[in-house]
Amino acid sequence: MLSGQLPRQIERVGENGERAGMKVGITILSGLVGEFVGWEPTRAWDRAVEMGRVAERLGFSYAWVPDHLQVVRGPADGPTFEAFTLLSAIAVETHRIRLGPGVACAAFRNPALLVKMAMTLDVASNGRVDLAMGAGWHEGEWRGYGYGYPSAGERLALLREALEVVSRMLEPGPATWHGERFHVDSVISEPKGAGVSRIPIIVGGNGQKVTWRLAARFADELNLDGPELSEIREWLPIIRQRCEEIDRDPATLALSAEIWWKGSAGEERVDRLEQIADLGLARIHSHFRDAVDSDEPLVSFAEDCRAAGIEIEASS
Repeated sequence: MLSGQLPRQIERVGENGERAGMKVGITILSGLVGEFVGWEPTRAWDRAVEMGRVAERLGFSYAWVPDHLQVVRGPADGPTFEAFTLLSAIAVETHRIRLGPGVACAAFRNPALLVKMAMTLDVASNGRVDLAMGAGWHEGEWRGYGYGYPSAGERLALLREALEVVSRMLEPGPATWHGERFHVDSVISEPKGAGVSRIPIIVGGNGQKVTWRLAARFADELNLDGPELSEIREWLPIIRQRCEEIDRDPATLALSAEIWWKGSAGEERVDRLEQIADLGLARIHSHFRDAVDSDEPLVSFAEDCRAAGIEIEASS
């Protein structure tokens, strides 16, 4: 059963120029691109947690932590923090901002354990958790941690079965489901979160044939990975079609994206933000490696969001 809690469509630009429907978040730096190489682990940890506090203070709506177990781009010997452990620390240090893994690899944890972790984090954060899941992709990481490296088709099959388990465990009562890769037997899944609303399920990925069909079947939201504006425009009808194939109203599947700015800021980024908002995305988030030792990139991004008419409220 879908929650229907997330915003579905961007509202038209209001009389004062606000694009109030689209929310904006950031990706917390956790070490995946080698940004903490040469840092003492405790210093890196303190900065990662501080980014959550800064994101909330600047008015961003959510913060996600990448689910990677080692550096996947750049030098391989830097600290990298496990997503849910870091999210728990940020939950204690914040009060408003939504939190989630961006995105959790379906094969890294038994899905029953994964949903238990998410529900516990939801209680700890007083109902602020999004559970985003994907198939995973980095071969060295998979092999290094002993998961092997199955084919893309098998990784997607693991994601499909994991989504079955998670969906059933979020429903009322005991959950039972038997698949080829995962199963649960009358599992007591409590607490199911803070009780404010059901934890939203998000499927992440750009795969049109399988991933988007899984999103249409299981998810409240589809999260796209680094699309260009032209790609979003091209993909919107296909995403709509994936919903219509199973008689789902496309308006009930929220659309979000991780956006890469590639150095753009100021007027150029403001213009692009306006165009993204007008496409109807529910929310976007971005990764700023240069925020590793400075808040300025986050401050600049918040200013550009406001200049684009996107609602963002800084707190004192």
